[in-house]
Amino acid sequence: MSEKGVPVSNQESNAPALIIELLLGRWMSHAVGVAAKLGFAELLASGPRSVEDLARTTNAHAPSVYRLLRLLASRGIFREEDPGIFVNTAMSNALRDPSTIERALLLNHATHVRAWSELEHSVRTGENGFEKAFGMGFWEYTAHNPEFAGVFSRAMSGYSREDAPLIVESYDFHGIETVVDVGGGHGLLLATILAKNPHLQGVLFDLPHVVEGAPAVLEEKGVRDRCEIVGGSFFDRAPAGDLYLLKHILHDWSDERSIEILRTIHAASKPSSKVLIVELVVASGNEPSFAKLLDLEMLVQTAGGRERTAAEYGRLYEAAGFELERVWPTPGPVVLIEGKRRS
Repeated sequence: MSEKGVPVSNQESNAPALIIELLLGRWMSHAVGVAAKLGFAELLASGPRSVEDLARTTNAHAPSVYRLLRLLASRGIFREEDPGIFVNTAMSNALRDPSTIERALLLNHATHVRAWSELEHSVRTGENGFEKAFGMGFWEYTAHNPEFAGVFSRAMSGYSREDAPLIVESYDFHGIETVVDVGGGHGLLLATILAKNPHLQGVLFDLPHVVEGAPAVLEEKGVRDRCEIVGGSFFDRAPAGDLYLLKHILHDWSDERSIEILRTIHAASKPSSKVLIVELVVASGNEPSFAKLLDLEMLVQTAGGRERTAAEYGRLYEAAGFELERVWPTPGPVVLIEGKRRS
């Protein structure tokens, strides 16, 4: 009991064990990543299989496969039904989802792991660990390493597959004619919006080598005829539109560079134009928040990128000629931060 008669919490009494658990989290991350890469969950979709069968199918070492699956099963990821025979659980079934697999492959990619090894450098200096590890910035590295670029793009598309329906459900697109997705990648978010709102026209705007992959996505959603594809840099220019989407864009950049992006949009926008920033928002105080963890990812990987509070996004709007109008949650983790143009 504490001196006030309140029982000491489990967290306080188990503090040493909890710290060790957190320190060992990297091991579990790699274990899950390898299971995802080898596709064990998909192989078990039809029912129980032996370790020998799984190893033979994946060209892996059976005793080592068993050691991996035994650990994961102890955490509810897979279950050992009989000695050496494994089945899926709800947790391992999640590893059958393409979005989850793609993110697991990114988070366990050697490039990502090496950058995170420079976290101490980032904390001591405020500089990004990625550049310390590779001698160049993240985007330059991605442009020169197509294999990693593909892993990264597929992981980001996974996020879009989850976020897009939430945005469509949460935002009212009535009264808007043209939506410009700034930094929209292959166009999955914009295609989802156009498919649900037949009155809309769309403009997909991203770097030329990025938007090369967009036509197939737009065709699949049946909206290619209502979407213009424009290649370019959002630091240089932006297409004209009524609503500008910025999903997971500004968190990649410093305040100064984010204001540059918003000012570029302001220069291209109409007096009635609005901007919709889609990001995680940092919770106040000691409240748990995934945004606080992702904020360290931005510290390590980017030159000045960060997760922000709603008020901080409001200040970015103000500096670029917009004003914060509304902030509201979606059914998922992302938050919609709407700004309108000042005259």
